[in-house]
Amino acid sequence: MSRIEDYALLGDLQTAALVGRDGSIDWLCLPQFDSPSCFAALLGTPDHGRWRLAPEDAGECTSRRYLPDTLVLETTWETDDGAVRLIDFMPPRDDVVDIIRIVEGLRGEVAMEMDLALRFDYGHVVPWVRRRGGVLHAIAGPDAAYLSTAAPLKGHDFRTRSSFTVREGERVPFVLTWRPSHEPYTPRPDPEASLNRTVSFWEEWSRRCAVSGMYRDAVVRSLITLKALTFEPTGAIVAAATTSLPESIGHERNWDYRYCWLRDATLTLQPILATGYTDEAVAWREWLLRAVAGDPADLQIMYSITGKRRLPEATLDWLPGYENSAPVRTGNAAAGQLQLDVWGEVLDVLALTRNSLGSDDAWDLQTALMDHLATAWRQPDNSLWEMRGPRRHFTHSKVMAWVAADRMVKGITDSGLKGPLERWRGVRDEIREDVLANGLDPMGTHFVQSYGSTEVDAALLLIPRVGFLPYDDPRVVGTVEAVQQELSVDGFLLRYRTSSGADGLAGDEGVFLACSFWLVTALVGIGRAEEGRKIFERLISLRSDVGLLSEEYDPNENRQLGNTPQAFSHFGLINAAMALELGTPSSDEPLAGA
Repeated sequence: MSRIEDYALLGDLQTAALVGRDGSIDWLCLPQFDSPSCFAALLGTPDHGRWRLAPEDAGECTSRRYLPDTLVLETTWETDDGAVRLIDFMPPRDDVVDIIRIVEGLRGEVAMEMDLALRFDYGHVVPWVRRRGGVLHAIAGPDAAYLSTAAPLKGHDFRTRSSFTVREGERVPFVLTWRPSHEPYTPRPDPEASLNRTVSFWEEWSRRCAVSGMYRDAVVRSLITLKALTFEPTGAIVAAATTSLPESIGHERNWDYRYCWLRDATLTLQPILATGYTDEAVAWREWLLRAVAGDPADLQIMYSITGKRRLPEATLDWLPGYENSAPVRTGNAAAGQLQLDVWGEVLDVLALTRNSLGSDDAWDLQTALMDHLATAWRQPDNSLWEMRGPRRHFTHSKVMAWVAADRMVKGITDSGLKGPLERWRGVRDEIREDVLANGLDPMGTHFVQSYGSTEVDAALLLIPRVGFLPYDDPRVVGTVEAVQQELSVDGFLLRYRTSSGADGLAGDEGVFLACSFWLVTALVGIGRAEEGRKIFERLISLRSDVGLLSEEYDPNENRQLGNTPQAFSHFGLINAAMALELGTPSSDEPLAGA
């Protein structure tokens, strides 16, 4: 089975596919990110669905890359008989889904083979397959897929296979199309025209990036990844394209990340706005407002890409899991957790868009959220890390409640909006006093994970970013140093210590890449930029050969872990790169204040 970092991403702004270095698409959900998959070999075996296209008897490719500033993947094999290139892409969605693969002969002649095993409903349903007018039709229930190619096709053992030879200068296209089974198939546009359109789309989009400096290529690749994780019809951004890739091989830390976390709003909008993508920022803000509308007490930490609230968690027992890491889950029970920080993140991001975009038509919603939080902030919660153990008074959660009150106060004092200024000032001051009285270690030198605890977690690095205290405050410096000392593994950061079993789960996890990028930003803030730069250089060296990052990294096995590609990791990369380029992390939080 391929390592997680061996997978490259394809996408059409509504769903995504993962293709390995062996030319196999092992993951694809249709028609959108959170739909059931038609290829699930990633979480099982080839019998659970895949689409492999490669030279006969070939293993991993010789090289691969994305065409510059695009999401068009080129994979190259050098063989004894010649060389061949595979061009993989998904055109930005029109009315149906297309996955296009073009085999191009570069030198000599190469014998190729294709193996297509469509398995709908996460590898559970084998479709009925037949040929009509030279097009392969595969239908089961609500799903219909169609394969169009000039290459010879034959059926064998509930799979479709092809053997053909490609010579120098020849190009052999394959077009796999999905649409609802009750709709008729219509011929697809010319694959070469679709390729040109897709390349032009991504090149034009990338040119809008208002970033320069030595890390521009890494930033642009991360921005393209975030764009690819965007569900364009609503503006939502999924946390990752996958479910159940393990944070610990062989254990139960396997979650479905094909949903939208509200805290991502704060971490998404700042780099998107700072790099010039205001349209995406507006679309994300509008999704956010629709998703959170309703009773403020019912605010969730995550929603579906359409804003749906119910995300029931289930296990797929017929899938053994990636490297036998079970269970494979769909849905996410953490949606029902209480995480107080989301109120702060929502109000923070709406303040950011108000200041950056110059308008605010949702003040009444923000007022209702703040009125609820004014009393709810005293409750214990599950923290941003979604701990499934007992609730506690997490310091970061209280700080984010302070952020909520702070941004609402500034909405009145700085933007002239109406509200109970003195009451919200009082709430802000009360939360601050509570955090400073209970959120520090007994010596008062650094913040701790939760009230009464002696442990730290990496979320404490965000305290100066949100403006609770400045970077030069001794307690902030002490916190950065304590987090680095207690959570560092080979120079990178865990998000917290799992060995104590405090999160109620078995198995340890890898270093958390987003937290390691937060450390870079924090080191810049406390005047240790060169140390931060060295860590940043090591972090970007952990990216795959095509520039992608999953959620975590195992420094002992030198491999990525967790769902991929992970938006959280790429947010962190962009913010850290910008802090290093500017020499200050202040741009992370333009509204900072005490």
